[in-house]
Amino acid sequence: MIIETPIMQKRVVLDKPALIEIYDQYSTALFRYAYRSLGDTEIAEECVSETFSRFLGSLARKPEGPGNVRAYLYRVAHNWIIDHYRSRSSEHESLDGDLYIDPNGTAEQVASQQQERAKLRWAIRQLPQDQQQVITLRFIEELSHEDTAQIMNKTIGASRALQYRALNSLRSMLRENINGRKPNE
Repeated sequence: MIIETPIMQKRVVLDKPALIEIYDQYSTALFRYAYRSLGDTEIAEECVSETFSRFLGSLARKPEGPGNVRAYLYRVAHNWIIDHYRSRSSEHESLDGDLYIDPNGTAEQVASQQQERAKLRWAIRQLPQDQQQVITLRFIEELSHEDTAQIMNKTIGASRALQYRALNSLRSMLRENINGRKPNE
């Protein structure tokens, strides 16, 4: 099977070393993505494991593999996370460690940063799932518009529009919060 991977910048035959390289390249990023959505290390590890298991299963069914491995893996991980929440219907703490807090700041600065982080986390959780995903992929994972669109199975224009709506919604919610509305935390 031949597949293009960004780390190699060339086409390679997908054999055991290539599979190991794909795992090494994407497993950490997929874990971060899953952890941000799930808030639990063990469940995030299970998501990554299942994502690669499904990837290997897809290779057995379709030996030529997906066109874009990263987009495929993120899509599988996202679908697994959605399935996980549907089956458990539990509250989750997303984006816990994603916003920088200066450990060298004063106690007042750290408290203020934590409060701002909580407000942003609350606002992001109020967004529809697809808007949460576009914000996570673009600004937390720092993926391009093209990669985000591919992962979300949307056109680039639709992905940009979704991001625009999500940012406007966040801006509006955070303004309301500043004007007296409290986050539900």
